[in-house]
Amino acid sequence: MLRLLAFFVLIGAATTGLAWLADNPGDVALTWRGVQYQVSLTVGLGIVLGIAIALGILWTLLRFIFRAPSLISLATRMRRREKGFNALTRGMIAIGSGDARAAERHAAEARKFIGNEPLTKLLRAQAAQLSGDRGAATAAFNEMLENSETHALGLRGLHLEARRAGEADAAVEYASRAHKYAALPWAAQAVLDDRSQQGDWAGALATVESNAAKKLLDKATANRWRAVLKTAIAKETAERDSKRALLLAQEALALAPGLTPAAALAGKLLGASGDYRKASKVLETAFKETPHPEIAAAYLRVRHGDSVTDRLARARALARVAPFDIESQLTIARAALDANDIKAARTALAPLLRGDAGQPRPTVRVCLLSAEIEEAEGNEGALREWLNRAAHAPRDRAWVADGVISDHWAPVSPAGVLDAFVWRTPDERLTAPQPVPLAPARPVAAPAVIEPPPPPAAEPPSSSAPAAEAPRPPAPAAAAAVRNGNVVMLPSAAPDDPGPKGDGARGNYRMFANE
Repeated sequence: MLRLLAFFVLIGAATTGLAWLADNPGDVALTWRGVQYQVSLTVGLGIVLGIAIALGILWTLLRFIFRAPSLISLATRMRRREKGFNALTRGMIAIGSGDARAAERHAAEARKFIGNEPLTKLLRAQAAQLSGDRGAATAAFNEMLENSETHALGLRGLHLEARRAGEADAAVEYASRAHKYAALPWAAQAVLDDRSQQGDWAGALATVESNAAKKLLDKATANRWRAVLKTAIAKETAERDSKRALLLAQEALALAPGLTPAAALAGKLLGASGDYRKASKVLETAFKETPHPEIAAAYLRVRHGDSVTDRLARARALARVAPFDIESQLTIARAALDANDIKAARTALAPLLRGDAGQPRPTVRVCLLSAEIEEAEGNEGALREWLNRAAHAPRDRAWVADGVISDHWAPVSPAGVLDAFVWRTPDERLTAPQPVPLAPARPVAAPAVIEPPPPPAAEPPSSSAPAAEAPRPPAPAAAAAVRNGNVVMLPSAAPDDPGPKGDGARGNYRMFANE
C-alpha cells in the first residue's frame, strides 16, 4: 500500500514538473567549435536523459564482461553446493532407512562436493557406524574435534564407540572432556554413572551438585540423588564417625523423607546416642510411610537394655502406626515368638493365614515364621508342612532393581544405575522353564557274531537204543536291520527273557549279510 502511494506521488510530481516546463518555455544554446546549437529546454532535457541512459547501459555491459569469470565460478560453486546438499539429504534418508550401501555412496558424494560442512562429517560417521566400520567412524569423529562447531559432537560419537567396544575407561574420558567443554546432559550422566559404579560417593555427590547448578537436573531428582548419596556415605562412615554419619542421614531424610535406609540408619544412630524419643519418632514416621522390616528391627532395639517383653510392647505400639500392613503383624509375631508367647504369635499371624491382610496366600516369611512356631511347640509334622509350603509360597517384598532381588538396599543397581532399587513385591514366574531336550544318540551297530556251523546229523536210532529226548523247538531267528550302511542286530528274545532253561541267556544273535 505504501509503495502504491509513493508511485502515485512520483507520477504527480513528474506531471507537475512537465506542466511547469510547458508554461515556462525556454531555449538551450550550446556552442561547439564555433558552431552554435540551440534547442528548446524540453528537447535539451530529453537529450541529456537519453545520454545518461546510454551511458548506464554501456557501463552495465562493460561491468558484466569484466565480471563474467567470477560469475561463472560462483555459478559452478552453487551447483556443486546444491549437488552436495542433495547428496547429504539422500544420505540422511538412507541412514534412517538402514541402507548402509546407499548411505556410504551418498556420504562420499557429499564429501566430494561439500566436504567442509559439519553435516558431511556426521553423515560419514553414521554411514560407517551403520556398516559396522568402527575405524572409519572413529576417524570421522576425530576429524570433528578439529572444528569448534563439531567438537562436542565428535566427543559424543567417540564416547558411544568406546562404549560399544567395551572400553569403559576411554568412554569415561571422552565424557569427562565433553562435560568440561559444555553443559551436556549425556556427559554429565555418564560421569555420574562412572563415579557411582566406582563407589566414589563423594565424587558422585559433587557431580550431582555441578549438574544441578547447570540446570541439567530438575530439583526433585537432584534432591533425591543427594539423599541417596548422603545415605551411602553415612553407611560407610557409621562405624568410625557416628556423628558425621548421623548428620548425613538426617540431611538425607530432610531431602527425601521417604528414604527407608536413611531413616533406619538415623534411628539406630539416635538410639545409640541416647536420644530415644527422637529416634522413635523418626522410625515411626518412616514406618508409617513405608512399613519395612529394617525400620521395625531398629525400632524394637532402639534401647539396648529392653527385655523381650518390652520389645513385644514396642512392636504392638509400632503396629498401630500402620495397622493394615502385613509388616505390622509380622513384627508382632516375631517379637512374641522371641518372648516365647506362642499364643500371641499365633494370634498375630492368624489374619495373614486367613488372607485378611490383602494377601490371598501366606508369603514365604509367614510360612517360615509359622514353622518356627510349630518347632517351638515340638510339632514336627506341622513344621515340615510349613517348610514345604514356604518353598511354593508367594514372595515377600524386597529390594528389586534390574531384575535382581536383594534383601538389602544399595545406592547403585548391579547395572550401575543410581537409586534404582525399589521396595516392592517381586514378579512371580508364570511358568517353569522347560528343560532343554538332549540330542538323540546315534545308533551303534551291535558286534557281529558268527553262528557256529551246525552239528553233524545224528545216526537214526536203533531199536535197541534208548528212546531219544524230545527235540527242542528252534529258537526264533533274530531280527536284523540295515541303518546307514551298518548291520544292526536285534535280540531274538526280550532282554529280560531267562531263556528256555532259565539260565539267564539273553537270546541268540545272527549276522545277516547283504546278498
